[in-house]
Amino acid sequence: MIGSRAGTRLVGALLLATFLAACDGGGFRTAADRSQNLDGYTPEQIFERGEYELSVKRTDDAAYYFSEVERLYPYSNWAKRALIMQAFAYHSGKDYPESRAAAQRYIDFYPADEDAAYAQYLLALSYYDQIDEVGRDQGLTFQALQALRTVIEVYPDSEYATSAILKFDLAFDHLAAKEMEIGRYYLRRQHYSAAINRFRVVVEDFQTTTHTAEALHRLVEAYLSLGLVEEAQTAGAILGHNYQSSEWYEASYKLLTARGLKMRDVGNNWLSQIYRQSIKGQWL
Repeated sequence: MIGSRAGTRLVGALLLATFLAACDGGGFRTAADRSQNLDGYTPEQIFERGEYELSVKRTDDAAYYFSEVERLYPYSNWAKRALIMQAFAYHSGKDYPESRAAAQRYIDFYPADEDAAYAQYLLALSYYDQIDEVGRDQGLTFQALQALRTVIEVYPDSEYATSAILKFDLAFDHLAAKEMEIGRYYLRRQHYSAAINRFRVVVEDFQTTTHTAEALHRLVEAYLSLGLVEEAQTAGAILGHNYQSSEWYEASYKLLTARGLKMRDVGNNWLSQIYRQSIKGQWL
């Protein structure tokens, strides 16, 4: 596949005799000269120049040479190889829109090729690698999840599926973290109903993430502040059943017992339904 194949080729590209001849004298410049006429070079020579530029981390120049292979020899096998390398070069240079565009072209032109899985994985990474902090717009996270899901579902036997699963879980956790951040913001400002809505999303939609225990504790806090003790007790009951060893269980236990309350399922609210379904297995 391209991930391992590219790594072994890059180091040795400059040593190839034909490439050295092409670089010598009146051949290729030190860096890409966009006015240079490459018509006299073979696709292999231009491709190798792209590999060299990539090996010395001139990713924009590398992408240029790979794109020239695609332009000058559009129906050759070199053009196919250059297109996936173009996507890789752009991604290495953090030009994510261009990387995504090249990867998508590869998928459109060569959907059955062995490197189509890698192209889809690069496309997903073009979104995923921009998820760098919780406070940013989460549109990129949703797009990353969709693209990673495609890798997992369309290419389940590829070498990229396992990594895609891991990144999918991390991106999913990232969305839950965003909900928690907003929920805490509302809770600090005593906007309890708004906070509850955010923590409820985490409990209902992101229950497999690392944020569920805290979300349940924050629900205990918010419901107690509103005087809704049945909801607070039930949130505590779920917390106690699933996360008894966590710090959030200890914090909720102290809050409830200080008011003479127990962690138990009480009433008929949305948390009671979760308790009965997930803990008692009562779905009706």
